[in-house]
Amino acid sequence: MNAITEALGDLFDFTAMVDLLGYPFVQQALLAAAALGLVSGCLAPLVVARKMSFAVHGTAELAFTGAAAALLFGVSVGTGALAGAVVAALLLGLLGQRGTERDSVIGAILSFGLGVGVLLLWLNPERTANKFSLLVGQIVGVDSADVLLLTACAVAVLLVFAFVYRPLLFASVDPDVAAARGVPARVLTPLFAVLVGVATALGVQTVGALLVLALMVTPGAAAARVTASPLRATVLAVVFAEVAVLGGIVLSLAPGAPVSAFVTIISFVIYLACRVIGKRRLSRLTRTPATV
Repeated sequence: MNAITEALGDLFDFTAMVDLLGYPFVQQALLAAAALGLVSGCLAPLVVARKMSFAVHGTAELAFTGAAAALLFGVSVGTGALAGAVVAALLLGLLGQRGTERDSVIGAILSFGLGVGVLLLWLNPERTANKFSLLVGQIVGVDSADVLLLTACAVAVLLVFAFVYRPLLFASVDPDVAAARGVPARVLTPLFAVLVGVATALGVQTVGALLVLALMVTPGAAAARVTASPLRATVLAVVFAEVAVLGGIVLSLAPGAPVSAFVTIISFVIYLACRVIGKRRLSRLTRTPATV
């Protein structure tokens, strides 16, 4: 019992958390995380609506491959992850146009990305800590240059997303009617895939390639449980993503644990809470006609 109490005391050492918040690298990580939460929260509802959760996972694997290549050749990890994710997104968007073959395309790209990424890590015998951080995230590796790159990419993604949001939403909700109205789905699909790829790449250094789904999918899935309004779902997804990623970083400071562990836990707790709220709201709505 004493051992458990001591472990919890170390895990939630608020004094250490406050002290670490004064360090520049922590502040830079929080800025990067805030931008990541905003972008992922905006995209997450449409990722869920378009059933792209598996595609996000496949994109993350090639972002991991690009980051591993950058680590091997001494290039910026953020740039490598971005290049890998954009290549993956283009492949997914172009090769997976047909819904019947989309899963097989994603599976092929995912396995390819993992295989090449593992090979690149094997070719690099040094920097074992950096290798591990590509999978589970590490805020120590986020510097001012990474924050600038992430912020610039986030602004670009949000501007393009705002421009294509209405036709993209239309094509996501009712693709047949949207096609009949002349919405260019063949252009929007790879374009949105690229936006998702960029956002996924931004999360590799902070959350890690394995668990970036916690920000790109879970907030959107949680928001969909409590509202049917696209605008409200987007706002809620942004709030959920920010709480998860910022809260995850703060909670990881004292124990020095991987950020992704806390981000995924917070995201999942939010998702479960939204499921309960949504279920109760639905039960009240179904009971109302019977009592009138």
